[in-house]
Amino acid sequence: MEQIKLSNEVSISRLVHGVWRMTEWNMQPKDTVQLVEQCLELGIDTFDHADIYGDYQCEKMFGKAMELAPELNDKIKIVTKCGIQLVSQKRPKNYIKHYDTSFEHIVWSAENSLKMLKRSNVDVLLIHRPDPYINPEEVAKAFNKLKEEGKVKAFGVSNFLPAQFKALQAHLDFPLVTNQIEVSVAAHQEFENGNIDFCQENGLRPMAWSPLAGGAIFTAQTHRFITLKNVLHRISDHMGVPIDQVMYAWLLQHPVGLIPVVGSGKIKRIKSAVAALDVKLSRQQWFDIWVASRGEGVA
Repeated sequence: MEQIKLSNEVSISRLVHGVWRMTEWNMQPKDTVQLVEQCLELGIDTFDHADIYGDYQCEKMFGKAMELAPELNDKIKIVTKCGIQLVSQKRPKNYIKHYDTSFEHIVWSAENSLKMLKRSNVDVLLIHRPDPYINPEEVAKAFNKLKEEGKVKAFGVSNFLPAQFKALQAHLDFPLVTNQIEVSVAAHQEFENGNIDFCQENGLRPMAWSPLAGGAIFTAQTHRFITLKNVLHRISDHMGVPIDQVMYAWLLQHPVGLIPVVGSGKIKRIKSAVAALDVKLSRQQWFDIWVASRGEGVA
């Protein structure tokens, strides 16, 4: 599988495996080891985490699995995120959901992620959401410390708008390497808010979370989603592939070079995502999906 170079130090696989729902997969550590090994066999060597996933449990679960097969840590890349503070028994001091991008929290969170994951470093650390109380100088100070100490190789953001990205970048001596954003056949806001244009302008490869629209297409309830599902089925029937592969192909073919985060614990679903790398849509098929999703003609 193609490797995407994010920086001189970091490259990641064209598809990334996401563990957001790991606590729902009902896996024992040995099962997680097997899933990681299967992903590697498919060419997926990058795993997407966040400190808050699974109510602060997913990193710990993943780390316990890696203890059973420590040699895998040399074969995989880790992306993780910080900055969101949930109301949780794991964070008893939090009485309201909020953001914390202070120097102290970023450093503590990154170091805690390393502890949970049983690693000496992570490949990419992202600020999970825009923080209205952000001090870019503090974020830059934290990033510099983590980079100098070899704990994080590269840095990026998630769900940032172009102006927010530029405001943080202006305080850094090294480039932010990606923006992880929500993009799917049913989620076009990143085309409208300038993020796709910004990434193309600056040569950034964005990661796409929820690339299958959270499964909403498969259980279509609204007129818009039913129409979109019908179009996807028409195209998938014509091409002889499942509709999930058409949905992935729609993302993979966009010139910006989206990197989908595949969030399934089922190897069958992951294999299907990999197979989508070979599905080629025509430009008209791409726009057929675009128009169906938007419920309007192309002006």
